[in-house]
Amino acid sequence: MNVKRKWLTRSRREALDCYIFMSPAIVGLICFMLGPIVASAYFSFTNYDILSAPTWVGLDNYRALIKDPLIWQSFKVTLIYSAASVPLGLVASLLLALILNRSVKGIFVFRTIFYLPAVMSGVAVALLWKWIFNPDFGLMNWALSQIGIHGPKWFIDEQWALPPIIIMSLWGVGGSMLVYLAGLQGIPTDLYEAGEIDGANKFRQFFHITLPMLTPVIFFNLITGVIGALQVFTEGFIMTAGGPNNATLFSVLYLYRNAFDYLQMGYASAIAWVLFLLILLFTLIIFKSSPMWVFYEGNRRSSK
Repeated sequence: MNVKRKWLTRSRREALDCYIFMSPAIVGLICFMLGPIVASAYFSFTNYDILSAPTWVGLDNYRALIKDPLIWQSFKVTLIYSAASVPLGLVASLLLALILNRSVKGIFVFRTIFYLPAVMSGVAVALLWKWIFNPDFGLMNWALSQIGIHGPKWFIDEQWALPPIIIMSLWGVGGSMLVYLAGLQGIPTDLYEAGEIDGANKFRQFFHITLPMLTPVIFFNLITGVIGALQVFTEGFIMTAGGPNNATLFSVLYLYRNAFDYLQMGYASAIAWVLFLLILLFTLIIFKSSPMWVFYEGNRRSSK
């Protein structure tokens, strides 16, 4: 009894309580994240259709990827979407944050209104935008007809199928706007006062004070935006199913088709790992370039 009392000291009891409370998160991490990651790495070297045991095929899935024209089409569509939607989202959310960074009555209501779309269900939003861009009775073509423009066929025409999905990406800029707002609130006001004393107008203050001080926030939004854009799935799955003629076939949608429509789990796992390496490459490039354009207050102080 005395031995038990000595072993279960107060610090050990606190540590034990800590591990007990952490255990659900650790079990979830192992079962739902690390486990599937390791399993997909193994399946990518196998021929596996769920119904039978996987058979080892080495690098065959990766060799097949190189010869598959659809995977290159999916990478092309995903990269075009990312190259257009990420800069568009960065600029739109920054402009929105600048407009809403004012101390006027009721500004919190407007901030909440602009943030709300970011927390709405992706499927519901996709269905809404599918109706807006409907070529026959959609809101967009109706608005264009009011100014004498005959709207395109949007999701029916392969030349016009991707632009509506890029425009739709602006729907979720509320999340980035919130991060920009936090960054704007953190800029010291004495910098603007010093700029006014030196004769800097609002335009020069924005480019020489606001923008440099916001570069860490831009860096964060750029990283999360690129990762999110390269993993886009819901829009292509709900609105176009990858069509017409694979014009909106995103990489994750092609992965999904191989995994759950064709039951080619090994091939789908290989796509997943190639996509992971692509995302990792872009992320590393952005991190590597960050010392050239991201300004940190601590770095400025330490360089003095």
